[in-house]
Amino acid sequence: MTNYIERTKFYYAELGYKAYKWASFLNVPFTPLKLPLVETRVTLITTAAAVTAAAGNQGPKAAYNANAKFFSVFTVPTRPTPDLRISHLNYDRVHCAADDPNTWLPINALLRAEEQAVIGRLAEEVICLPTNRSQRATIEQDCPAVVAHCQRLNTDVALLVPT
Repeated sequence: MTNYIERTKFYYAELGYKAYKWASFLNVPFTPLKLPLVETRVTLITTAAAVTAAAGNQGPKAAYNANAKFFSVFTVPTRPTPDLRISHLNYDRVHCAADDPNTWLPINALLRAEEQAVIGRLAEEVICLPTNRSQRATIEQDCPAVVAHCQRLNTDVALLVPT
């Protein structure tokens, strides 16, 4: 079997799309921490979606569910732990039951890290980032929205947990 990149190129070519241009960034906007981790405010960013009753099955072992997709960045309170799911994403459904939300929403682990003085504080909101399969939309719309939320939340460390 060919590798992932070759399969993806072939797949999109068969659908009539131009050759896919893989995202690359010469200047990645990361920066060293200015504070010790124990003094930082950590904001969790996830690609998980809020459960929408009208979208159908979004629970563990659910089939891919395009109706559960979302297309704009939004936030939800960190506490109580929000009900966010991943049925709208493509992942290996043969080997993953998607029955442990801690894998895409590690709020409990971050709260333990806060209690154990590993991090300073977990932000009061989780940022939900859509996966729209568009580099342009991600760069022009989603990233500025995430940055604005991070600034509003006084974020020192943004932890992206993609699924």
